[in-house]
Amino acid sequence: MTAEPEASDSPAAPRTGRWRRMVDAVDERMGIKALAYPVPEHANNLTWSLGGVTAVAFVILLVSGIYITQYYTPIPETANQSVRDLVLHAWIGSFARSLHFWAAQAMFVSALLHLLRVFVHASYKRPREGNWVVGTLMFLLTYLALFTGTVLKWDQEGFEALAHNLDVAKLLGGLGIWFTTKLTERVPILLRLFNAHVVIIPGLILVLFVLHALLVKRHRISSHPEIPATGLEVSEPFTAHLKRVAAFGLVLVGALGILAVLVPPVIGPTPVDGIEITRPPWMFWWFFPFEEWFGVTSIAVVIFALFALILLVPFLDRSPRRRWQERKVAMGIALGILLAITAITVEVWINNPKGH
Repeated sequence: MTAEPEASDSPAAPRTGRWRRMVDAVDERMGIKALAYPVPEHANNLTWSLGGVTAVAFVILLVSGIYITQYYTPIPETANQSVRDLVLHAWIGSFARSLHFWAAQAMFVSALLHLLRVFVHASYKRPREGNWVVGTLMFLLTYLALFTGTVLKWDQEGFEALAHNLDVAKLLGGLGIWFTTKLTERVPILLRLFNAHVVIIPGLILVLFVLHALLVKRHRISSHPEIPATGLEVSEPFTAHLKRVAAFGLVLVGALGILAVLVPPVIGPTPVDGIEITRPPWMFWWFFPFEEWFGVTSIAVVIFALFALILLVPFLDRSPRRRWQERKVAMGIALGILLAITAITVEVWINNPKGH
C-alpha cells in the first residue's frame, strides 16, 4: 500500500502555492523580480553600502520633514517663533526636529564617505562616468538642502547665512537673481527658500536617485580593484543586498534616535539685522575663512572650483588603472585637498568658536 502523506504536510503546499501566485501576479504587473540582478559579495560590507545608508537618511528626512512642515510658517515675522512652538508645544515636536537635524548630518557624512569610497576604488571609470556625475549632483543638492535648512530656522545663524547668500548672488549678476529679493517683491525670499527646501531640492534628488539606481542596474556594481577578476567571486541577488542595507539602516535609525533624545539642537535667537556674530554649520567651515582672507567673492569661486573639479574627475583620470597605489597623481591631489579642507575646518573650530 502507498503510505498516506502526513497531515501536517498537506496544508503547507497550498499556502506556498498561493504565496507564489500572489508574488508572480504582482511581479507580472510591477516587474519586481528585475531587482534580482547579481551583486558581488564584496558589495555587502558597510563601505560599499554607504549609498544605501544615505538613502535611508534621506527617507528619515522626508518623514520627519513632513511632520515639521505642519507647524512651520515660512514668513519672516513668525518663522523663528513657529520653530519654538514646534519644539515646546507640538506632540513629539522636539524629537521630530532633533531627528531631522541629525538625519541631515548623517546624510551629508554618508554621502561624502560614499563619494570618497567610489573615488578610492575608481568605480567612476568607464562605463560609469555618467553615474559619477549624477552622484556628484546629488551631493551638491545635499549641500543646498543643508544651507536652505539653516536659513529656514530664521535665527541669527540662518539670517547671516542668507546675507552671505545674497552677497554671493549679487556677484553672479543675472545668473543669481533667483537667490535674491529682486526676482519678485510679492513673495518673501524665505518662502521661496522653503519651497526649494521641501519641494525643488528633494524632488531633484529623487529624480537623480532613480537615474542613479537605473545606471547601477545597467552597469552593475563595480568589481573590487583588489580582487582578481577570476569570475569565481560569489554573487547574490540585489534583493538580498537590500536586506543588508536595511540592517545598516536600522542601526542608523537607532543611533539617530538616541542622538535626537540626548543631544537636541539649540533654538537660536530671533535675528538682529546689522550684526555678524555666528559661524555657519560645520560642513561650511572649510570656506568660512576665505571671506575674511579674500572677500565674499572668494566663497563663490572656491565652491564652484571644487565642485567643478569633482564633476570632471572621470574625464581627467581616464587611465584603466583602478588600484589606488597605481594612481599616485589622482590620489595625491585628492589627499592634498582633503588635508587642506580638514586643516581649515580645525582652524575655524579652534580659533573661531563663535563666529566673525
